[in-house]
Amino acid sequence: MRKCCSSKSENGKMAITAVALQDHISRSLLHSLSLSDPVRDRLRVKGPGRRPCQRNGHENGKPQQHPSAQRSLEGREYVLDAAPPPLTLAQKLGLVEAPRRRLSEAEWEQVKSRSVQEGDSTQPCVICREEFCLQPQVLLSCSHVFHRACLRALERYSGKKSCPMCRRQQYETRVIHEGARIYREKSVIRIQAWWRGCVARRWYRNVRRSVPPKDKQLRQRFFETKLQEMSDSLVQACRTDTEAFLTDIDHSLAQSRLVFRKLDTECAPDAQALDWEQVKEQAVQREMQDCPICLTLLRPPCAGPGRGRVTRRVLLLSCSHLFHQPCLEAFELFCPETRPTCPLCRAAYSKRVL
Repeated sequence: MRKCCSSKSENGKMAITAVALQDHISRSLLHSLSLSDPVRDRLRVKGPGRRPCQRNGHENGKPQQHPSAQRSLEGREYVLDAAPPPLTLAQKLGLVEAPRRRLSEAEWEQVKSRSVQEGDSTQPCVICREEFCLQPQVLLSCSHVFHRACLRALERYSGKKSCPMCRRQQYETRVIHEGARIYREKSVIRIQAWWRGCVARRWYRNVRRSVPPKDKQLRQRFFETKLQEMSDSLVQACRTDTEAFLTDIDHSLAQSRLVFRKLDTECAPDAQALDWEQVKEQAVQREMQDCPICLTLLRPPCAGPGRGRVTRRVLLLSCSHLFHQPCLEAFELFCPETRPTCPLCRAAYSKRVL
């Protein structure tokens, strides 16, 4: 009886073990078939009697999320894998090794810190060899980082979950935004550097326009450019004829000089108290016969009958020098000073007609 009971219990255990193993094998085969069979995935999306997925309203047979929900998920990190399937009977009995438990939030932080220390997000994606930029990025439980689309394509192509770097299987994936953060920081730095360079170039351009350089040649060129700009602006501002405008300026300048000279001669304190007889005696002692300006005779000889000739007046200056009146007036017009001086002795004078 004992042998019969023991044989029955052993047969029962063997039956339970066989059923548990068979159930585990069937579930694992179904799971691998869902990963490796692209025809099954295509039929799942476009089955008989189903409409093809619409890009505008639905994607993969599921309605798209609201834009506000998508924005809320953009800055948040979350685990991408679905919840693990329940344990099979073989895993509960210990016949087959049970899958690892899911990582906690603290463990994910450690994995992310290890990835940041290694600088995986600063390097291009290992699969496509392109920068992460603002594209979706996933972190594996082995601390390796890839593009989300690249990892999905690799899993679909290989038919299994295996890390392209360390070949670790049965990993977990988590959506992170470390690459997007680094890309935004680089973009902000580039924008700030460009703006600072633009401001510096504008400031330097204004300084070059307003402050003359210290080098002699550059300084001369700077003032020549300024003078040219002023003359061009003056010519452009004149709506009338340029020659007529400049002629009016010369005429007004000559009239102003004449007015100032008459005022100086009238208001001179020594013009009335000057002894012109004594000045005339000094001029006679000088024995001047030619005008120092035109170098012709001051008093030409009288002309014969029938040949009348107009004689030019002679001016006596307070410095006892003699000049022709037209010559001295022409000299005064070209004199840049308000009160002209004698062409010979450079002294201020008063004049009188002889």
